[in-house]
Amino acid sequence: MAATTDLTQLGVKVETPASPDQAVLETVPFVRGDGPPAIVRFTCPEFTSLCPVTGQPDFAHIVIDYAPDELLVESKSLKLFMVSFRNHGAFHEDCTIMIGRRIVAATKPLWL
Repeated sequence: MAATTDLTQLGVKVETPASPDQAVLETVPFVRGDGPPAIVRFTCPEFTSLCPVTGQPDFAHIVIDYAPDELLVESKSLKLFMVSFRNHGAFHEDCTIMIGRRIVAATKPLWL
């Protein structure tokens, strides 16, 4: 389980990753406790990527909901990851799949 002392981006100036592949999703511990799963929501109302056909910016409002098990995505690293798409050429359908897969790989949530 990741500890908050292992974080490399929180509390320091970090350059925006040049691409989603270079972005690092960091995690912090989450204690579920008893009861139903918690739901975590992250919204990115100004998501942009580049249209692979025209090369023009393509805008979207992305909402990520997941039920964490033992790990949460650290929010600054998630923001940097999301911003890294601004120069990435891909359709939004492909971007959303990439985002979901990266969050699942990093946190192994109960569901996303």
